[in-house]
Amino acid sequence: MSEQPTSASPSTPSSANSTTQETTDTIRRLAQEVEPYIIEQRRFFHQHPEPSLEEFETTTAIARELDAMDIPYERPLATGLVATIHGTAPDAYAPDGTPRRRLLLRADIDALHVTEETGESFASVNEGIMHACGHDCHIAMMLGACRVLSQLTDRLRGELRVVFQPSEENGRGAQMMIDAGVLEGVDGAFAMHIWSEVDAGTISCEPGPRMANTDWFRIDVRGTSCHGAMPQRGADAVVAAAEIVNNLQTIVSRDLSPYEPAVVTIGELHGGTARNVIAGSAYLTGTVRTYHDSAHDAMPKLMERICMHTAMALGAEAQLTEYTVAHPAVINDEAASARCTRAVEEVLGHEATGRYRGTLSGEDFSLYLQRVPGVLAFVGTRNPQIGATWAQHSCYYKVDESVLAKGTMLAAQYAVDYLAE
Repeated sequence: MSEQPTSASPSTPSSANSTTQETTDTIRRLAQEVEPYIIEQRRFFHQHPEPSLEEFETTTAIARELDAMDIPYERPLATGLVATIHGTAPDAYAPDGTPRRRLLLRADIDALHVTEETGESFASVNEGIMHACGHDCHIAMMLGACRVLSQLTDRLRGELRVVFQPSEENGRGAQMMIDAGVLEGVDGAFAMHIWSEVDAGTISCEPGPRMANTDWFRIDVRGTSCHGAMPQRGADAVVAAAEIVNNLQTIVSRDLSPYEPAVVTIGELHGGTARNVIAGSAYLTGTVRTYHDSAHDAMPKLMERICMHTAMALGAEAQLTEYTVAHPAVINDEAASARCTRAVEEVLGHEATGRYRGTLSGEDFSLYLQRVPGVLAFVGTRNPQIGATWAQHSCYYKVDESVLAKGTMLAAQYAVDYLAE
C-alpha cells in the first residue's frame, strides 16, 4: 500500500492526548455540517448502482470525492480503492515512518440484481440493478467520515486505511482486497452495515457472532423423460426436485439442535424442456447459513443424504454436485465491541445504544476479522413512519436518511478513540 511519511506534521501539544469531550463535540459538529453532503452522496450512488465487479463508475465517483478532500488513494483492483488518512499528532509516526497504530475502515460499494420499485425520485436509472442492501449508504457514511477525519488529523495518533471494497454481494471482494495487501501493517478493523431490523437512531455493536457462515450449493437431479400423458413410463426429475426442496427443511427442524440457528434456502429450481414432457433432469441452487461450527461442518453430509434418498424413493437420482464455503461468520471482537459501544455513547448518547440478536445474513467483512480484531456495527434504519421497514434485498427497500450522519459520527469517533489507545 501507500508509502508512509518519515515524520509527523506539526500540531499542537495537546493533540497527542486521549480523546476529549472537545474532540467529540467537534466530530458531532462537523458531521452535522456535512449531513447534506452525505445524503446527496447516498442519493447519487443509489441512483447509479453497479453490481459486483462492475463498480467502475462508482469507483471513479468515490475517487473524485477523495480528490476534492485532498486524501491520497490507490486503486489496487479494477474496481474499488484504498485511501489513506495520515495522522499529524506528534506521536502518529515513528522516525522510520511506521504509524503508531493503523486502523482499517471498510465500506462495501456494490449493488444487487434487483429491479427497484420504491418510487423514490432518486431511484435506480440502471435497469435491473438496485442498492437494495444499503451499500450506497455505506459509501456515503464513509465519505462523510473521511471529510470529518481529514479535518481532525492533529487528533489522529496513527493512520487510517479506508477501504472502499467491491464485490461484497458475491462474497469475493474482501479476499481480493486482502490479497492486494490492505491488511498489511493493520492493527484493527471497523465496518458498519445499515440494517432494517434495528430501529433508526440506534446502533448495535454487541460482541460475538453477528452474521452467519455463508455457503452456496447446487443439486443435480436425474430422472427419465417420457410423454407427459404417460408419467408411469418415466421418473419425473421435477417432482423429485420439489420433494428435495421440502425435505431439506427437515435438516433445520429435525437434524440440528434448536440452539443452533441455521437456514437452508433454495433460490433456484430449473427443470424440464416442454410442457408435455416429463422432465428428465432438474437442478437446484441455494445457500446455507449457520452460526456454529458443528452445524456448518455437518450440513453437506446431511444435505447429500436427503438428496440421494429422496430422489431414490421417486425412481430418480440426485447429487450434491457443488458445495462452496463463501466466507465464515462475522464475529465481533469483545474489546472492539466495547470500544464501539463507548464511541456510540460518547458521540450519540446512551439512548443510541441498540440491541440486536444478530442475523443469518452473511458478510465478507468476516475475512478481515479472521486476521485482525475488529467490529461490525449495525446502524439501525427501521422507521415505520416513513416506510423504512422492508428487509434487505427487497425491491421496496428504503432507509431513514437521518441515520447516515450518525454513522459518520460513529466511524470518526471510533477511529479517533482507537488511535488514541
